[in-house]
Amino acid sequence: VQLQASGGGLVQAGGTLRLSCTASTFSNYNMGWFRQAPGKEREFVAAIGWSGISKYYTDSVKGRFTISRENAKNTVYLQINSLKPEDTAVYYCAADPSLAQAMVNPRYWGQGTQVTVSS
Repeated sequence: VQLQASGGGLVQAGGTLRLSCTASTFSNYNMGWFRQAPGKEREFVAAIGWSGISKYYTDSVKGRFTISRENAKNTVYLQINSLKPEDTAVYYCAADPSLAQAMVNPRYWGQGTQVTVSS
């Protein structure tokens, strides 16, 4: 599975971004987003099951981030609202046949897209 993330950029605090991740094969995979801030370990952000029904978020992004997918386009999205400077990180999409693993240790990773939030 090859993953290509896009949509990052430089935005002001309070702004919005939509990250996209396109996969070479998609419909049977559970998808996740992770992020890694400078000097910190990579952390789980959100995950979505293959059907699009099950969604999970880390507590710090609940209410601001929304994960969704379009199986017809082999694409998963991460809508980010009310951006904060602490959201600054490289965001990675990931895929795994297991939803549990997609949230912890996915088998497949994309290359990452930089999100920078200015205060």
